[in-house]
Amino acid sequence: MSEESDMERTEPASPKRLEKSREDGQVPRSPELSTFAVLITAGGGLWLLGGHLAAQLSELMREGMKLPRTVGFDSGVLGERLLDQSLHALVALAPYLFLMFVTALIAPMLLSGWLFSWKSVTPDFNRINPLKGLARIFSLHGLVELIKALLKAALIGAIGAWTIWRHKEAALSLIDAPFVASAAHMAELVIISFLAIAGALALVAAVDVPFRLWDHHRKLKMTKEEVRQENKETEGDPHVKARIRAQQRAMARKRMMSEIPTADVIVTNPTHYSVALKYEDGKMRAPRVVAKGAHILALKIREAGREHQVPLLEAPPLARALYHHTELGDEVPQKLYNAVAEVLAYVYQLRRYRKSSESGEYAGKAPQFPDDLPVPAELDPGL
Repeated sequence: MSEESDMERTEPASPKRLEKSREDGQVPRSPELSTFAVLITAGGGLWLLGGHLAAQLSELMREGMKLPRTVGFDSGVLGERLLDQSLHALVALAPYLFLMFVTALIAPMLLSGWLFSWKSVTPDFNRINPLKGLARIFSLHGLVELIKALLKAALIGAIGAWTIWRHKEAALSLIDAPFVASAAHMAELVIISFLAIAGALALVAAVDVPFRLWDHHRKLKMTKEEVRQENKETEGDPHVKARIRAQQRAMARKRMMSEIPTADVIVTNPTHYSVALKYEDGKMRAPRVVAKGAHILALKIREAGREHQVPLLEAPPLARALYHHTELGDEVPQKLYNAVAEVLAYVYQLRRYRKSSESGEYAGKAPQFPDDLPVPAELDPGL
């Protein structure tokens, strides 16, 4: 049961999967949105440029009708005249056609932005396979597309029929009306029909766009196993990462242990924590933590300290505060300056006392370790 659940596509597509599908040219597209955008642009373009186009085309027609009778039967002249008129008509229509071209180019980007993928234009003979083509036509997706096309045609046809039926008397009355009045009335009917059909296409696009987005993300859904495999590829195998982290910790511990011989003092709990401190006058602003550890690692730090004759001092509150509020290489917190200063002062006095005793000089009285170090209560987790 668990294996079946892992193989079901229940997980949303990951960013990597979405990016790959985009590289392959697989992005949501809505033909209905493009159709609506082109239709609106066509209507708006005629509204803005209609007067200018009508004037230019009318002038072309008048010029075309001015044909002398002497050249009316010369096929060569007629061909040249037709070519010249066609070029002039194309120039007149160029702004309108350019506007339509730009809209047809930009409309698909409204849903998924600019995209150019070589994979989309790479020849793929599977796309022209008749058997696969028939399978696509008679598939569930093909059936859904057929139903959508029929519903769209029925909706637009019904709106067109309703518009004609509602204005049939006005349309029939145009036969007996003067040309100027009938042309104006016909233009009004065309605008009404255009707005009705545009509204229908807007409704179709409003339904189609969410469906295309949902369908695109549905097709890209992943199984739990695919998600796990992708995580392994992007972030690495968890077992390998665990081994790497373990090796990194071991190397860091090795570097830390190599710093213990240079420490000035090791402050202990005495059994739970060990923190080694080092201070170089003129080179450091404040004492630094060169080693720290708890339990077994604390024991190893103390053993290394004894081996290299680094002073070990039992100061549980200070050891706990240093362990919990510093990291390797950190300076001691400012609130612990006084306590650490007393510890280092004791260590330096003890070092001088031992050196004098070993040389046979009078060393005086042995220094006494401070009993009550000034460790703020908020820094001591043991309280």
